[in-house]
Amino acid sequence: MVQNLKDKVRHDLVSRYSSLINKMPMDNYELRNAIADILESIVNTPKSNFSNEEREKIIRELVDEFAGFGPIEDLMKDPQVTEIMINGPKRIYVERAGKKELSGIVFDSEEQVMSLAHKMLMFTRRRVDESFPYTDVSLKDGSRVNIIIFPVALDGPVITIRKFLKEINKVEDLIEFHTLDKRMSEFLVAAIKARVNIIFSGPTGAGKTTTLNVLASYIPNDERIVTIEDTAELYLTQDHVVRLQAKQANIEGKGEITIRHLFRNSLRMRPKRIIIGEIRGAEALDMLQAICSGHGGSLAVIHSDDPQDVIYRIETMILTSGIPITLDAISRQIAAAVNIIIHQQQLPDGSRKITNITAVNGLKNGQVILEDIFNYDIESISPEGKVKGAWRATGVVPIFYDKFMKAGVNLPEEIFKKD
Repeated sequence: MVQNLKDKVRHDLVSRYSSLINKMPMDNYELRNAIADILESIVNTPKSNFSNEEREKIIRELVDEFAGFGPIEDLMKDPQVTEIMINGPKRIYVERAGKKELSGIVFDSEEQVMSLAHKMLMFTRRRVDESFPYTDVSLKDGSRVNIIIFPVALDGPVITIRKFLKEINKVEDLIEFHTLDKRMSEFLVAAIKARVNIIFSGPTGAGKTTTLNVLASYIPNDERIVTIEDTAELYLTQDHVVRLQAKQANIEGKGEITIRHLFRNSLRMRPKRIIIGEIRGAEALDMLQAICSGHGGSLAVIHSDDPQDVIYRIETMILTSGIPITLDAISRQIAAAVNIIIHQQQLPDGSRKITNITAVNGLKNGQVILEDIFNYDIESISPEGKVKGAWRATGVVPIFYDKFMKAGVNLPEEIFKKD
């Protein structure tokens, strides 16, 4: 009964107040009054037996639906929730403290989930429909959203929201969250200032982009920075930032602009730094060649299982791209261009940690040499899943150590002293 009433109010609101619900920003007070008026006109009859609590609940839910994110509005506001996974209308999971759990929140119908999806896409140039049933988009607050629908998603629309964590914006925050220790942070901030080339690696959800965002904030304010992403996730505070985003093909399958297209164009924009949100294909070789030709201080993200896998993945991307180049030449390019791999993981207890800071220390017998500068040593895992461990310095001094002195960045060699 309550659901039928809510559906009728929703229908009347869309029919009679289209100018109000399409206005941005929406006037919540005006919206609430409109919903209340419609509700009263329906329930103010002799046969009506709705309580004030039920009426208020309907008004609140519809305000959230039209002005916010509907049933997940409170989850979006909850700072403890880092990820929201909508698996159709009746199964909504959340991640808190690295652990996933069923929320107990439900949508009224698949149509309500789709309404949320279209609202998220409203102010972007992206779409989702049967001809293009999945897409990625960023919300205004920086949260990243993946949407996938029928005929690919068989059990209803699926929306995955990775929330942007506003409270993490400097290395002290990463230290507080136990992502790394103070010594590692000093080394990485110095590496950013000395224009060291860094790849951030790890599996999905490990926190790579968050760490990149934090470290990129230490790039000097007077440098021209170009960011290139498939879906905008990087939010730098420097004055001279140019943000580029890849473009999907249109409904006729034309007009696609890839990461590689944007990267090649960025080289003509006189960047001091180039940051790539994620390396996925042939742009890997373009990036390596650009770094070798003077675009130092570049940062990039890649999905991988460990630092060695980063090398294998870059090699595979280039070899399968159709570019005529040998594996030996690729290895030389990697050794010449990449200085550090920062590998991050989500551990069994849900914590996200940098487990390896690995130096690319040249070539040996045609193979890229990788040596950990710092790593995380897991000592034990309790029956409850709590991980106990410590970060340790291996004693390895990177072969690019002279970059710090040349850049006027003070980094004592004692920081590499073996634990």
